[in-house]
Amino acid sequence: MQKIMFFGDSICAGQYISIHKGWVSRLSKSLYEQAVVLNSSVNGRTTRQALEDMPYHIQEQYPDMLVIQFGMNDCNYWTSDKGQPRVSIKAFEANLEEIIKRAFAFNTRKIFLNTNHPTGLTKSKIKYTEIVYEDSNKQYNDIIRKVAKNNDVILNDIELEFINNNNLENLLLPDLLHPSELGHELYFNIINPVIKKEIY
Repeated sequence: MQKIMFFGDSICAGQYISIHKGWVSRLSKSLYEQAVVLNSSVNGRTTRQALEDMPYHIQEQYPDMLVIQFGMNDCNYWTSDKGQPRVSIKAFEANLEEIIKRAFAFNTRKIFLNTNHPTGLTKSKIKYTEIVYEDSNKQYNDIIRKVAKNNDVILNDIELEFINNNNLENLLLPDLLHPSELGHELYFNIINPVIKKEIY
């Protein structure tokens, strides 16, 4: 029986919706005859925090397959940081590469790296910076694609699939950040066949 671990933030955890409606929970139900699905995702987590959590959440679990999704907290700008992102784009790239390297070192067979979906946060700016959240999100998604290309992992381009769906308003909750139930359904439809293809 394969062991599949999800390692991410609120997008994997399923913030603001019922647990059984989340895309990771739906994947668990879909794959239960083929795999044990574990979710170590934490709301608000950055790649920096993820690296600190890896010894317990990943390295002691030895997952056969690992799904990684970070960036929406890394790319965010807090007023208290005075114009600096929570994790710089260079550090974000290095952190993702280290997460991947460590996972492979602990016998993970397949790694999937997800870009993040687009948000509706296209206007709001914060003190100390002129950067709009969605522009930052796009920049970090480009880094995710670069890391996937350079590190022998499978890319799930969630951003592109959401854009092609052409229904963003209904795919997001009123906060314009987290996926709605329809958004979680789209995540499931994107990722389920990709993982099933890799299970043996």
